[in-house]
Amino acid sequence: MEPYLTDAHRAFRAEIRDFAETRIAPVARELDEEARFPWDNVREMADRGWFGIDVPEEYGGLGRDHPSYVIAIEELARIDASHAITVSAHTTLGASPIIQFGTAEQRQRYVPLLAAGKVLGGFGLTEPAAGSDAAATQTTAIRENGHYRLNGNKIFITHAGVGEVFVVTAVTDRARGTGGITSFIVTKETTDRAEADRVGVGHAPELEPFMQGVRAGNKEDKMGWRASDTRELILEDVEVPVENRLGDEGRGFSNFMKTLDAGRIGVGALSLGLAQGALDTASAFVQRREQFGRPLSRFQGIQFQLADMATRIQAARHLVYHAAWLKQAGRPFRTEAAMAKLYASDAAMEITTRGVQLLGGYGYTTDYPVERHMRDAKICQIGEGTNEIQRMVIARNLFDQALDGR
Repeated sequence: MEPYLTDAHRAFRAEIRDFAETRIAPVARELDEEARFPWDNVREMADRGWFGIDVPEEYGGLGRDHPSYVIAIEELARIDASHAITVSAHTTLGASPIIQFGTAEQRQRYVPLLAAGKVLGGFGLTEPAAGSDAAATQTTAIRENGHYRLNGNKIFITHAGVGEVFVVTAVTDRARGTGGITSFIVTKETTDRAEADRVGVGHAPELEPFMQGVRAGNKEDKMGWRASDTRELILEDVEVPVENRLGDEGRGFSNFMKTLDAGRIGVGALSLGLAQGALDTASAFVQRREQFGRPLSRFQGIQFQLADMATRIQAARHLVYHAAWLKQAGRPFRTEAAMAKLYASDAAMEITTRGVQLLGGYGYTTDYPVERHMRDAKICQIGEGTNEIQRMVIARNLFDQALDGR
């Protein structure tokens, strides 16, 4: 990865890896089994500034580049995907739309709280009837005297319970199709107030009074990412001030598509970390485990499998870091982000499954993290746009290039 990483990047990787191995690894299994949000580690990550890695310093962030953020997500996911998605969803879905599309007043009010990890953020897009077809949004925003009135339900929203700041989409003019979708910033109190008060992050009195009518639904009981908070976000007659509209009216669809482009790099990095974690576990296991009088690592069939896993990971790593480099350089990256997310998540699913197989019966138990990695990997093929959607994005770009004569 020499073209993309500097000595400063490598030092940051070592810092993240040490935290993941010493602070996350000992509790990851328990948090997964109990589906418990990792408030203590969230506090420690907030203290280190990791909820604002690539947020400009003027807003309280670390001011690092986008590859640094990718490094953090990869290294956290190598040990536990729930911690990785907590940072990733907060950063690319919660904070970045406000940074990119918000007014100076919106950025000053919300971004420092998010960058410091004082509150957690989220992104309300998916609905019961609007998944891959995001243009089918049913949530409405009706302009009234000095505010908009929002009504609708968002589902599968990361941090819908624990979070306090959300960017949500709603239809302001249905006759205009995708040009009639607008984004808004809404607030609600965390559902884990006692835990937030205990650890000292997760609640910001500065946001009070919170918006009436914004509330979290029941927590989802998920196959993977179990220590991550995922719930329905319910909007019932929410009065949102006009000054909380994010961007111009009707720009919500194009803006959230740009947000998802960046988010796909994060999911690619998370997938990459899961795959690497599975390879690390499998490689160590086959060197210790003996069958037929010698270590499994001495068998050529095992060596071939590990070689294939390592090669796919390296290919995925180049795709992910190249997309991050393009974004950092201010160059178009939509197609590259789709390729990175598609390839890395497919690779993660294959490699984690193969990791379970290499450990045999041990891989099917919770004694080793590969079964958790396998469960965590599946959602990477679904979230931030399914891999079928990624293939559509890539194909459309190929057609556009052909029409342009390139």
